[in-house]
Amino acid sequence: MATCEQVIVCTRGDYTWVTMNHPERRNALSREMLRELQKSLTEVAGSRARGIVLAARGPVFSSGHDFADVLALDVQGARELLQLCTDVMRLVESVPQVVVARVQGLATAAGCQLVASCDLAVAGDRAGFALPGGKGGWFCHTPAVPVARSIGRKRLMEMALTGDVIDARTALDWGLINQVVPDGELDTAVEELLARATRGSAASKALGKRTLYEQLDRPEADAYDIACQVMADSSQTPAAREGITSFLEKRPPHWPQ
Repeated sequence: MATCEQVIVCTRGDYTWVTMNHPERRNALSREMLRELQKSLTEVAGSRARGIVLAARGPVFSSGHDFADVLALDVQGARELLQLCTDVMRLVESVPQVVVARVQGLATAAGCQLVASCDLAVAGDRAGFALPGGKGGWFCHTPAVPVARSIGRKRLMEMALTGDVIDARTALDWGLINQVVPDGELDTAVEELLARATRGSAASKALGKRTLYEQLDRPEADAYDIACQVMADSSQTPAAREGITSFLEKRPPHWPQ
């Protein structure tokens, strides 16, 4: 994988780490950062990586949009920037690999949105999360979209209206992240969770992830319609047949590529 100016991509065994690399700007999601994330994630999506770690260098995971960028834009430019950001968030959800956020510091506004858009998230015990627009002049409308789907209405309202930082333990309790560990154990915890989340057939996992996102937030009847159709169709796939057969034969599975 290539190294971009603001994003570093490297392979560690079965996993690819995509690391935001602009700590002097608090890993702000500038147009350049978003484009490099989009390019890197698209490349990894087509690779043989079984999982993706989304990480950041420096004391801040991401401070969200770069206000220097935003201030220079007219309304059409702002729409284009926000659409690019939305495309990156949706890309995180749509890549076939499991994506785990490794949060080592503060994640605010669109940075918090990025964490909420990942499939899983592990935070160091000094991490914090905020939608600070509620105490400023530019409300966090788009960051609130995936955060709401993680933590529920009342907790979203508290984050969005107060703009206050919640600590990692609160974020865990509210459902924004999956684990909190001491900072020195963050890499180990991320890789252990990713190892558990990538067990089994990669093809089955990719279909499972796509279907989970498709049925989330649908009415229950619609969600069942989607899930039943996909589950019936996937029962005939090589991965499903091998998984069932190996279980019945009491042997380790041999997953098709």
